[in-house]
Amino acid sequence: MSSHKPAYKLVIVESPAKARTISKFLGRTYKVEASNGHVRDLPKSQLGVDVENGFEPKYITIRGRGEVLERIRKEAKGAKTVILATDPDREGEAISWHLATILGIDPQSACRVEFNEITEKTVKSAIKEPRTINMKLVDAQQARRLLDRLVGYKISPLLWVKIRKGLSAGRVQSVATRMIVDREQEIETFEPEEYWHVTAELEACGQKLTAKLHSLDGARVAIASGEAAEAAKARIMQGGFSIASVKRGERRKHPAPPFTTSNLQQEASRKLGFTTAKTMQIAQQLYEGVDIEGRGTLGLISYIRTDSVRLSEEAVEAVRAMIGERYGADYVPEKPVVYKGRKSAQDAHEAIRPANLALRPEEIKASLSRDQYNLYRLIYLRFVACQMADAVYETQQVELSSASGAVLRASGEHMKFPGFTAVYEEGRDDAAEEDEVRGTLLDVTEGAQAKVLSAEGTQHFTQAPPRYTEASLVRALEEKGIGRPSTYAPTISTILARGYVMREKKQLFPTELGVMITDMMKEYFSDIVDIAFTAGMEAQLDEVEEGKLDWRQVLAGFYGPFEKTLQNAEQKIEKVEIKDEVSDVVCDKCGAMMVYKLGRFGRFLACPNFPECRNTKAIQVEIEAPCPKCGGKLLEKTSRKGRKFYGCERYPECDFVSWEMPVKEKCPKCGSYMVFKRGKKENYYLCANEACREKLPAPAADEEE
Repeated sequence: MSSHKPAYKLVIVESPAKARTISKFLGRTYKVEASNGHVRDLPKSQLGVDVENGFEPKYITIRGRGEVLERIRKEAKGAKTVILATDPDREGEAISWHLATILGIDPQSACRVEFNEITEKTVKSAIKEPRTINMKLVDAQQARRLLDRLVGYKISPLLWVKIRKGLSAGRVQSVATRMIVDREQEIETFEPEEYWHVTAELEACGQKLTAKLHSLDGARVAIASGEAAEAAKARIMQGGFSIASVKRGERRKHPAPPFTTSNLQQEASRKLGFTTAKTMQIAQQLYEGVDIEGRGTLGLISYIRTDSVRLSEEAVEAVRAMIGERYGADYVPEKPVVYKGRKSAQDAHEAIRPANLALRPEEIKASLSRDQYNLYRLIYLRFVACQMADAVYETQQVELSSASGAVLRASGEHMKFPGFTAVYEEGRDDAAEEDEVRGTLLDVTEGAQAKVLSAEGTQHFTQAPPRYTEASLVRALEEKGIGRPSTYAPTISTILARGYVMREKKQLFPTELGVMITDMMKEYFSDIVDIAFTAGMEAQLDEVEEGKLDWRQVLAGFYGPFEKTLQNAEQKIEKVEIKDEVSDVVCDKCGAMMVYKLGRFGRFLACPNFPECRNTKAIQVEIEAPCPKCGGKLLEKTSRKGRKFYGCERYPECDFVSWEMPVKEKCPKCGSYMVFKRGKKENYYLCANEACREKLPAPAADEEE
């Protein structure tokens, strides 16, 4: 009598989308199931960490995962082999370990595979090379989880008692909030300093040129007042200039490296206006697989959580061949471009790149959503550009001197070879002011006389450091060693959701609540919000992953001092009474004067007689322009998703609404109303009539934030 042998191998991944993509590659001899992320975690109702017994965690099945686990158990019983193929990072390794524990699989058996990209070749190759579960990765993830739990579950109840219910303090989120609060304080205390630039228009060798004052009487100029600027202009207008030197040179501009997680989040914010959370959501879809017309479901990019700029030889060879084919041999560097990663980079995975260069963004655009297409195109072009030749510029510096001791400089530049800029150029957070006036190359000769046509002084003031945007905050967190690629987006989402920080026009502002909690944390939990201390904890977690430190020792080293700090704080922190600010708006349900409250999307009005009266209202801000439809008042409002818009106070009788702020000025061309627009270099008014779209410069007052 022959015994029945199982007919399939079970592969367990994290997401249903990835399961669908992989199952098409592996065929009928495999079944692919999804765990939907983590299946076990610490209980929400209790600490779940036994601090007396080596910080032993108590794990329970996550609510809602029971049915998923039952299905996986059933499939595992009928399978020949169970292969754990969760994401290739600490979190993925931990999920595989939890699944192995639940299913009774020996973690030291060859049960674990990982996919750096979801392509048929990669998946089939990885399936043939299973390994044991990396317990060092699991320990590092577990140590982070328990550290965060100890901080959150020990400090948060203190905030509930001393300030108000519902508040929370997290290990990384508290540092991120502190950075935003500290930056706001820097801005508030900043004292601008005046300085002037003096430029001159000249004519030499039959050409006009603009030059900047460089030195007076042999000393580099630093003009700090209008009087000094006028004196410098007078010296220039004395004339007598001749061309002292003409220096020609070459400037090479190198391409930016391929994307890491933080680079991608920053660039998607700058170029696409994506939040960090949205970037990661769309990138996950591209990694797990998208249904491409005529080709089936395909993973379009490599793994998205990485701090490495390393690329596989195979990927580099493929892109160099494609560059030569598409752009010509001149665009292919003599040797592959190798990028140096950050010292603290874990370098576990390649940089983010397209999984298949043959899938050009334009050719598969119809199968992608607009956001998917834009992000895929960004990743694709950045990867291609990173292996292209430098852009080459011919430069020129002309120095003009006079008998009066004034020296002027004019700089010119001309692109000789576009190199990688033919494909892609990295965005910038802030447009840096040029030190020199750059123009075109001039055909002038040394010794030639130059006639001064005019001189002008321009007043400037030093600027306060800019507020963080999501992009610049991610960059700062990475530079300071706070968090890791997988933590940036959830950290920012958390501090926004908790109401500690607000986002307006991409800028992050601390709320009163955020300032209050940060001040308290600085006073009583200085280590928790100390940037160097937090970066040191991250370094220790890395050492756990490398097998250099024991995870229990890390927790013990942290918890001893932390417990003493906690006891001190409980005794010394006095209860903070947050008094609601009373408005002049009467509650139309009970007649009480409504008060200002802080919610997820900013401030709103609420009845003070809650819970007996639950009336709330949005705060109405009137703008100067009248309603273009009925002439009534226009109000600034907030949508359910927190986005500002402008609507008529007579709604629903008048249904006028606009995402852009209308202004008082009428279009001089067609008479329609105009809206305020913020440009990269200057702000302007734009006609709302689609058939007209006349532009006018916005007055200076409108240019302020």
